[in-house]
Amino acid sequence: MNANLPSSSHGNSLIDAVADWLMDQALGTASLEDLLTECSLRLNAAGVPLWRSAIAFQTLHPLYEAVSLIWYRKSGLQPVGHFPEGVNARTEAWLNSPQYYLISNNLPFLRRRLTGPEAVIDFPLLQELKDGGATDHLVFMVPFGGAEYAAPGHDGILGSWTTDRPGGFTDEDIRALTRIQSRLGVACKIAIREQITRNVLSAYLGPEAGQQVLLGHIKLGDGESIHAVIWFSDLRDSSALADSLPPDEFLALVNDYFACTAGAVIESGGEVLRFIGDAQLGIFAIRGNGVDENVACEMALRAAAEAERRLLKLNQKRAAAGDGDIDFGIGLHLGDVMYGNIGVPERVEFSVIGPAANEAARIEGLTKETGCRVLVSDVFAAQVKRSWRSLGAHELRGVGQPMEVFTLENDAD
Repeated sequence: MNANLPSSSHGNSLIDAVADWLMDQALGTASLEDLLTECSLRLNAAGVPLWRSAIAFQTLHPLYEAVSLIWYRKSGLQPVGHFPEGVNARTEAWLNSPQYYLISNNLPFLRRRLTGPEAVIDFPLLQELKDGGATDHLVFMVPFGGAEYAAPGHDGILGSWTTDRPGGFTDEDIRALTRIQSRLGVACKIAIREQITRNVLSAYLGPEAGQQVLLGHIKLGDGESIHAVIWFSDLRDSSALADSLPPDEFLALVNDYFACTAGAVIESGGEVLRFIGDAQLGIFAIRGNGVDENVACEMALRAAAEAERRLLKLNQKRAAAGDGDIDFGIGLHLGDVMYGNIGVPERVEFSVIGPAANEAARIEGLTKETGCRVLVSDVFAAQVKRSWRSLGAHELRGVGQPMEVFTLENDAD
């Protein structure tokens, strides 16, 4: 590895143009995928013969901790790689990679020639690259918080440039790449921050509510009246379960239950708005785009059926472990709700409020009395053709008039 790479800027005006373009993108809205693809294409056009380029970075997401992007000159951007939580710390491929060697030794860059008398093939990835036709590989790191943060678990991007030119990169190529990679890091930093913001808002608020917040709707009273199917579900016998289980086991059980119900709502196109202890409030909004009352009700019924399928699978798993079954109730209603911010100026929550939301919760409460896991209101049942069984009109706490509720013929505990 040459530790004394020249630091002077590349004299090629085309490289200047790539650097300027990256700074423009840092102020724009380019995605990380577009940044890597377009930067690689522009470098090739400027005379730097890239065969492959890659970046990887940590992110804040409930499902994975890191993302990698790889571009090839012939095939373009490859499918995005997502690494689940903790995977980098335990996979052999990561521990035996040039990137891990770079950050664990706090090196600014790592160069490996892949052909000729100076070739060093000391990582499995390098042999793969050589077998694919590569001749030279340069790994770099751009820490976002300064050099003192350039260590595993800290903020920045890892990247690499690879060429298939006979003889590898020239000194002029490396000077150009060294200049460009810091500007690529700036543009990526902005894009990563925006992506993390969207991830966090989506995870905590839901995608639609998160988008509303990003659009600036953060004041009390910001919102709109919408027509929607309202979903309310609740874990049965939760107090007894909480008393009989250690806190960590009860928390795991509640999350398993939410995987059945909230997971089914999201998979079926709905939005989960609130977790209220072990209860869940969701909606299937009717905003056009092919979603009318009938479609929204069908989506909610598919979610309910999926939740029951997941519950069956979960209880089979619990039985195999010697644990008892769990159960829940689901109430479905159709009506108008206020979709917006509630709370106090210092602490707001994006949710739905209104009589229809309260009625959905009361309908769910009837599942215990009727012995039916899924109950729907009369206005809901009128929207879809099913083998409905009426359970008669019931007084709902806080609701002025009795409401007729229905269940499917085959729905009984």
